[in-house]
Amino acid sequence: INERLEFTIGQIKPIKNGGWKNYVLGIVDEIAKEGKQIENFNMTFAGDIVQGAGLSSSAALENGIVFGLNELFQLGLSKKEMIHISQKAEHHFVNVKCGIMDQFASMFGQKDSAIFLDCQNLEATHIKLKLESYRLILINTNVKHLLAESTYNDRRKTCERIAAVLKVENLRAVSEKQLLSIEDKTSAEDYQKALYVIQENNRVLKAVEAINNNDIGLLGELMCDSHHGLQKQYMVSCEELDFLVELAGKNQYVAGARMMGGGFGGCTINLVNTVGIEEFSNDIKGQYKRKFNMECSIYDVHLSQGTHLIKT
Repeated sequence: INERLEFTIGQIKPIKNGGWKNYVLGIVDEIAKEGKQIENFNMTFAGDIVQGAGLSSSAALENGIVFGLNELFQLGLSKKEMIHISQKAEHHFVNVKCGIMDQFASMFGQKDSAIFLDCQNLEATHIKLKLESYRLILINTNVKHLLAESTYNDRRKTCERIAAVLKVENLRAVSEKQLLSIEDKTSAEDYQKALYVIQENNRVLKAVEAINNNDIGLLGELMCDSHHGLQKQYMVSCEELDFLVELAGKNQYVAGARMMGGGFGGCTINLVNTVGIEEFSNDIKGQYKRKFNMECSIYDVHLSQGTHLIKT
């Protein structure tokens, strides 16, 4: 991106089809709402997180801006305050009613660790990810269908509606048995979406156990089950993602695979044995090209520290 953005603090409004600009404007506006004083500033940003690939490039941008302004003007914001500013910027200026997970992971990530996050109270445990002979490999479909942002909001409304019927704050507090009790009061599609959320929460708990026990087989199985739920129940996948996950499931070197991000395009995340990464990558590239007449991109993942100041 090589564009210039100028604005006057206190007179900021979202720009129609503004793209990245609304993330910047949203952060500045939310900081002002916190009663923090910002003076004139110039900012340049760059990055190598692929946009539209489900890799939370928006959260990285938001966190980078609020973190930088906090340092520049000594605003005294804590990291948790900063991620809430990032979230609200996305709500109010991008109109995506996102949760807090992406912003939290981007801000609080640690090298070679997974994060077990309770999104209700933001309590988190960093768990060392000992993959031994396995690596995390991302495959980018290089497509982004236009449904992702609006559909996210729709899914959130569905979950809130069903929680209201059950008279609970959210589906976190609901068991499959409780959900079954209102099956006749909701549509089949909405029931499956809520069921997916409940089952996925349980899969997360099992995944934590698998990581702690270095059980790669179980972790991979949970990843595959998660994708099938996203595909069949939550219905946020697409043909390209499903094709990649299906191919991965047939490969002897892959323990598990699933889509990541908001869906309808972007990346799959794959747990691949190091001895077979090259063979797996070449096979995936060839079959994807033959199926869709386009290239997919493959990225090797390194888990590293979250948003921080680089001292020179």
